[in-house]
Parts: sequence; C-alpha cells; structure tokens
Amino acid sequence: MTAARSPLPSADRPQPGLRERKKIKTREAIRAATYALVREQGYDATTIDQIAERAEVSPSTVFRYFPTKEDIVLTDEYDPVILEEIEVRPADEPWSETIRYVLHRAVELGMTDDLARLRTHLMVQVPAVRSRMMESMSATGRMLCQAIGERTGRDPDGLEVRVYAMSLIGGLMETSMYWAENDHRDDFTALIDRALDVMEHGLPGENR
Repeated sequence: MTAARSPLPSADRPQPGLRERKKIKTREAIRAATYALVREQGYDATTIDQIAERAEVSPSTVFRYFPTKEDIVLTDEYDPVILEEIEVRPADEPWSETIRYVLHRAVELGMTDDLARLRTHLMVQVPAVRSRMMESMSATGRMLCQAIGERTGRDPDGLEVRVYAMSLIGGLMETSMYWAENDHRDDFTALIDRALDVMEHGLPGENR
C-alpha cells in the first residue's frame, strides 16, 4: 500500500499541524529513498546508512520512524484512510457491502500503483519482508476489530469479530501475494472480489 489522500473533503476534517506535517514529510522521504535504492541495487544490498544518506536524515532518525528496514517497505499512511472510508459509509449498509466498497476505493486511491507492485513483489521474494508482514497483521487486525465493533455494535474483542477481521486481513495478504506471484497480470479489484466472495459464500461449487 502506498500513501493516499483522505476520502473526506479537506474542509470536513482536521488538518495536521506543522509538527505532524514534518513527520509525514520525513516518513515519505525515507520511503522514497528506500524504494529508489531497492530498484537500483536490490533489497538485500540496501542499508539503513544508505537510506539515511539518500533521505538526508541520520540513521537514528530512520530507526526512530521505522524500527526495521522491513517496516519502511510495509508501513504507510493508508490504514487511517481505510478507517475513514468505513466511518463515512451509510450506517444501515450491510457490512459485506461496506468492506467491498472500501477495498475498491483503496485500489482507486493507489493500492495498485508502482510502489504497491514493488512492495508485493518484495513480500513474495524476500522472506524477512514476508515475516514482518505476518507480525504486523495483528496491529492492523486490532484496528479493523475496533472499526467493525463501532459499525456493528459488536464487542471488538469478541471472538467472532476477531476471527472475521483476521480472516479478512489474511485473505487480503494472500490476494496480494497471488497478484505478485502472477506478475501483477490480473486486475486486482477482480481478485479482491473473488477473495470476498470466498469469505461470504465459501469455496465455489461447495456443497452446502
């Protein structure tokens, strides 16, 4: 995923202060430097010192924003955008329709741009990136549980909500990896729809 604009009109949401804007700018500079170096020389050959030099920050600044090199690749400003999209959907809309709409919007906002393609390629090719992705799923899952709880009135810590949220996140991760393993040839929105159909209805042709 890549950094994306908010779905809400600028007049309808608080604007970040100067300090937060500086933090965002620094994170974006570090990410841009990392992706440029990875393209030039590969992931394994890219070091934190090189990233810091390219981004014009200190190595300690890189680590302050991103604990590991893998985090630079995997983290972005996207989760808050997805949560905002969920919040502004009609309250009476079925959850399955909400999540499908929101994921379609994520694709429109940049989920399949060149950086997303590079990221998913690294997820497939670099074990350390894939492992870190698995670790980060729990944090994203907690945020999604909270969003589901607020939307449906269910306990965000309840078993059903937790199972559903992690099933969704795991399904999206596998969809992303399938997309990359097949050289990004498929339409990603269509793959998302196939994944959501499996979650809603089970395997195609499965006897009930």
